Amino acid sequence: MAVSASRVITPALIVVGGSVGTFVRWWLESSFGAPPGSWPWTTFWINLSGSFLLAVLLDALAASGEDTGWRRYVRLGAGTGVMGGYTTYSTFAVEAVGLGGAGHWPLLLLYGFGSVVLGIALAYAGGWGIRHLYRWRQP
Repeated sequence: MAVSASRVITPALIVVGGSVGTFVRWWLESSFGAPPGSWPWTTFWINLSGSFLLAVLLDALAASGEDTGWRRYVRLGAGTGVMGGYTTYSTFAVEAVGLGGAGHWPLLLLYGFGSVVLGIALAYAGGWGIRHLYRWRQP
């Protein structure tokens, strides 16, 4: 039974991309991690920038054509892989639980709602910007 190239390339792109994204997140968290009980700035900015960058990537790919060939590979490798490894819901959840467990309820609420609301806003802004830039470039 022959295996198609796509069935090998697709998971490989996701694994390699995920490894890159996870390494970048690990390096940022290791270099700029917040002390326990304080605002987890590194995770906060990682998730916000990831929301924005994923929206920019996906809208740019969608504006450039069908989700086939190289576009599909870029979406899977960079979107699912890199951005999936870079952003981190699990660290966000652990840090939120840590803030709550330490009695930092106002900080927990700001961190939780701020991350979600600003993440959605930045994803919208990234997609909106790419769509308008793409329309502007069209003859």
